[in-house]
Amino acid sequence: MMIQFENARQADLSRIVAIYNQSIPNRLATADLEPVSVASKQAWFAAFNPDRRPIWVLKQDGQIVGWVSLESFYGRPAYQRTAEISIYLDATIQHQGVGQQTLNFIFSQLPRLQLDTVVAYIFSHNTPSQKLFKRNGFKTWGHLPNVAVMDGQRRSLDILGRHFS
Repeated sequence: MMIQFENARQADLSRIVAIYNQSIPNRLATADLEPVSVASKQAWFAAFNPDRRPIWVLKQDGQIVGWVSLESFYGRPAYQRTAEISIYLDATIQHQGVGQQTLNFIFSQLPRLQLDTVVAYIFSHNTPSQKLFKRNGFKTWGHLPNVAVMDGQRRSLDILGRHFS
């Protein structure tokens, strides 16, 4: 499956939100419990900058099938070379190697973005994402036990990280 990566545009936000909302019911990738609106994500989207903290859409045959972002970590100047990664894929393309293609693309962009550290917040029970990131050299840098409650069940969050220098 060949994926193209393009800088996200304002016109893509509704599809980005739709893909994000797909992930809510399975309780694997986000702590949101109800669908979010395009309006509620407008300020979040506007904070991205293609030159420093980009968000890309993943396209297959011209259709958006996912997105990936590199967001500022903790918002303090000393962390300017660190970013938090988020990857969300349409349900129709999951488990087909697109996550790996996405990480490969991101790794190729890090020098241009002057980033040398990437962190990911991944629920401990999200086995597919845990495996993908660990297979790519990410290590568990933190474990937050039972910090989320979803459908009456406590869930733990792991902080995975990797240095690229």
